[in-house]
Amino acid sequence: MLLSRAATHSRKIIGIKTLKTLGNRVHMDRLNGSARLMIVSDLDSTMVDHDDLDNLSLLRFNALWEAYYRHDSLLVFSTGRSPSSYKRLRNKKPLLTPDITIMSVGTEITYGESMVPDTAWTQYLNQKWNRDIVTEETAKFPELTPQQEEHQRPHKVSFFVEKAKAWEIINVLPKRLEERGLDVKIIYSSGIALDILPQGAGKGQALSYLLKNFKVDGKVPMHTLVCGDSGNDAELYSVPEVYGVMVSNAQEELLQWYTQNAKNNPNIIHATERCAAGIIQAIGNFCLGPNVSPRDIRDFQKCKVDIFRPSHEVVKYYLFYERWRRAEVEKSEQYAQNLKSVFCPLGIFVHPSGGEQPFHQCIDSMAKLYGDMQGHQFRVWVDQISSAQIGSDIWLVKFHKWELSGIELQCYVTTVLMSLKAELPDGFSWVHMHQTWLDGSKAGDQTLWCF
Repeated sequence: MLLSRAATHSRKIIGIKTLKTLGNRVHMDRLNGSARLMIVSDLDSTMVDHDDLDNLSLLRFNALWEAYYRHDSLLVFSTGRSPSSYKRLRNKKPLLTPDITIMSVGTEITYGESMVPDTAWTQYLNQKWNRDIVTEETAKFPELTPQQEEHQRPHKVSFFVEKAKAWEIINVLPKRLEERGLDVKIIYSSGIALDILPQGAGKGQALSYLLKNFKVDGKVPMHTLVCGDSGNDAELYSVPEVYGVMVSNAQEELLQWYTQNAKNNPNIIHATERCAAGIIQAIGNFCLGPNVSPRDIRDFQKCKVDIFRPSHEVVKYYLFYERWRRAEVEKSEQYAQNLKSVFCPLGIFVHPSGGEQPFHQCIDSMAKLYGDMQGHQFRVWVDQISSAQIGSDIWLVKFHKWELSGIELQCYVTTVLMSLKAELPDGFSWVHMHQTWLDGSKAGDQTLWCF
C-alpha cells in the first residue's frame, strides 16, 4: 500500500468553528459524557468474515457490544464501500447499527441510524479537488480499469490495476494533478484497488476529524480501538493515542506497513483470531472492558456475571430463545420455570398484529417449539438497546430484535418495561412488552406468539 505524500505531510483537518454540524449533534447527544470506548472498525474481512457462513464471530461481537458497551460507548464503521454497497452488506449480514459510518475510504461521514451526512466534512474535501480533472488525467493511463459506477463517489475515483503497473502510476500521477492545481492522495490496497482522493481524505483523516469534534465538545472518548485488515486501513493506526488491532487474516500489505512503521508500538497488535473475534481479543489484550461475549457462556445458571443492566438481561434472554429453538440447550421443564420466575405473572405481551397474550401463556407456547429450528439456519440478535430508569425501580428498555430463519429476515421494534427485583437471581423482572414490525419486515407467519 502507498499513500501518496500522505505519510510525510500532516494537514490541518478543519477549523473549529465549522465542526459543530447537525450530524454531530445526532450522535453526541446519545451520551451524556465521553464514550468509555470507541471502536472504529473496517467491515469486509475485519468486522465481517465472509468465510464464516454462520457469522458466528460477528454475532459474538454483537452480543458483547449490546450487553456491555452500547449504553456508554460508540461504534464506528469505517469502510471503503459506497453508501449503496454498505446498505446491501447490512441487508446480508447481521451488522449492528453504528453511531457513525465512514464510507468511501474516508470521504463520506454520516451519523446515526438515519445516516445524516456531515456537510462540513464534504465542504472541507472540496479544497484543491476537481473530479473532472482527475478523470481527464487518469484516462491517459490505459492500464487503469475503472471500477463499477457505484464505487465512484464525489471525492473518490476508483480503479483496478495490477500491482506492477500501480507503482509507475503512483509515481507519476500525483505530480500531473498537482500541476493542474489539485492536491490528491493515492491509496493502493488489496493488491488491485487504486483510489484517488483529496489529500485531506482517508480513513485516518476522517477519524482525526471526529476526534477534533469530540475535543471541541469536551467528549473525547476515554479509549479508541481501531481495527483493520488491508492497506486502506493503515492510516487508522497512525492517529495519535489510539489502540490498534490487525486481525489475524490481515493482508500482507498492512503487515508490511506495520513492520516498517509501527513494529515498536505496544498499542498495536496482530491478533491471533480472525475478524470480529480478533477485535474481541484486542479488547481483552488492552484491558478496555469486558471481553467475554454472552454467546461464549453456555449456561448462565452456572456462570454468573456481576453486571446488572437491562441490556445484559435482554441479550441473555434472546440467546436462550435461539438455543432453545436450535435444541442447543437441554430440554428441561426447569428452564420454563426459570423464565416464569423473571416474567411477571400479570405481564402482557402485545404482538405486532395488535393482539395481546399473558407472558406465561407465551412461555408455554415457546416450550412447544423446542428444537423446531434444529439443523436450520436460525439466528437471533438484538440491536440498538437503550434503557432509561423512569421510576425508583422501573426501567424502560427499547431495542430491535432481529430473527433470521433461512433466507427470511424479520425485525421487531421492541419496548419493554422491567422492574428491579432484589430477590431475583439477575435482578430484573419483565413487566410488559410491546412489539411492532420494522418497516418492510413483516413476518409471513403471524401466528407465532413468541417474544
